Amino acid sequence: MCRKEATGIKVAWFNYDWFIGEPFATQKREACGRCAQKKYPAVPPEQRDTHADYQKFLSELEVRTLIYLRDGFSYEMKGMVDIGQRADLFTFECEPIDEQYKVGAFIVTVPYDEINRVETFAVHPSEKPEDVPVITGFRSSPTDATMYRDDAREARDELKQPGSCDPTSN
Repeated sequence: MCRKEATGIKVAWFNYDWFIGEPFATQKREACGRCAQKKYPAVPPEQRDTHADYQKFLSELEVRTLIYLRDGFSYEMKGMVDIGQRADLFTFECEPIDEQYKVGAFIVTVPYDEINRVETFAVHPSEKPEDVPVITGFRSSPTDATMYRDDAREARDELKQPGSCDPTSN
């Protein structure tokens, strides 16, 4: 996102090439690298390329991308779809969360200006969290997901052990 002062009004606009160019690929690599560094903090940077366990872990990581829209809806992006319209619309295949939607393929097109945030995270299949992010794109409204999100948070908080790491803290 870029900000520009135009006649005293702050205007935000999206860099349309962000998803197609190097920044998105860099964000995915960065997420994987940080995940591997977290797992193997004792491996010095100069040894990461040759450390067998570090490289094996890194190669097995899964990368997930969540797209949050200004209207409160969110989607997990399965992959980008090139339909030739890149001027103001972003088209991607959505990864359905609800079982009833997993029978087909869902292609979503949104105006770039409606994208509020993009989150990319890497996780090893053996370390996937039990509570997944709430994806609201298939609900009738973003507020329908609030009760599910609150229920998931309460369940997670009940499972926390004293002294355990809080995954939501930095």
